[in-house]
Amino acid sequence: MSSRVSRRLAQAGAQLQAACDKFNAANQVGTTVTVLLDGGEVRETITTSEAQVLSGHSAVIWLKGVSGCYLLERVTPVVGKAAA
Repeated sequence: MSSRVSRRLAQAGAQLQAACDKFNAANQVGTTVTVLLDGGEVRETITTSEAQVLSGHSAVIWLKGVSGCYLLERVTPVVGKAAA
């Protein structure tokens, strides 16, 4: 792997981690959120984990009542609702 590719991968990983860190700093586990599901439905739920980088390629979070994890970019905190 070239050093250019390695640098790009490192930068991408750092950006994903920064997105997780920003979300986690503003939202604790148990925060009420909406998630855009694969079928296009928007569902209100709560976070059951902190956001994290999955396998070095995706910023994700786990949610109550939703199978598997979802991309962090598809999750939006609900303003005005206290954490559960």
